[in-house]
Amino acid sequence: MICMDDTDNLESKGTGWLVEAACREMTAMGWGSYSMISRHQLFVHPDIPYTSHNSSMVFTAKTDVAPEKYAEFLSAYLETHSAPGSDPGLCIVPEPETETCKALISFGLRAKKEVLTKSQAYTLAEKLGIHLSEHGGTGGGIIGALAGIGLRLQGNDGRFRGWYHLGQAGSVMTAGELRSYESIEDIRTPDNAPIEDARRIRISDQLKTICMNGRSTLLVHPADSDGIHAVLAKEELKRF
Repeated sequence: MICMDDTDNLESKGTGWLVEAACREMTAMGWGSYSMISRHQLFVHPDIPYTSHNSSMVFTAKTDVAPEKYAEFLSAYLETHSAPGSDPGLCIVPEPETETCKALISFGLRAKKEVLTKSQAYTLAEKLGIHLSEHGGTGGGIIGALAGIGLRLQGNDGRFRGWYHLGQAGSVMTAGELRSYESIEDIRTPDNAPIEDARRIRISDQLKTICMNGRSTLLVHPADSDGIHAVLAKEELKRF
């Protein structure tokens, strides 16, 4: 699992764009395949410098390439492509054991409600034996990079990058039809109730999934009087 944070400035494209470009380049190099990128919202506080939203970007790799190779390549990539004035951080965690997962999840959850420090991040990374590095500016992005890993591991935080256009707004599809798309692994209501394949769903022109139970999940409202569910609107998804 790999996370990058704080690679942008107010004039540049966001960190998600840079992470997506890095994944394309690594795919072209034959380094394996990469998951959807998840965005994790961290604590917004006057004592925490951030560009616009204070969020980190995480993805997983299906690969035989050694973690050290990823660290070397992505360190250089961040130093070359991050925006001037940014404070990039990189974290790489290959197949963490249970106790490592617990420690990372705890750090990630704290980063959603506390002001944490670089020293705390480095101390935990050293204790767990995982790669954590800074690549410009203050290097403050290491805090979000470490936290993002924990939040992705936790499995119920964040939204996946990208919008999906599967039909016109107001069109009705079955849950089974929507699940046939690789980007939609599950469909549930916000209170985690599963939606059966035969259920009908009214879609919008743009669909976005969140991370729920570790899966890319489309959220829908409970069925209306006609037995049709409706996907959550963009504004409704902001709390996830």
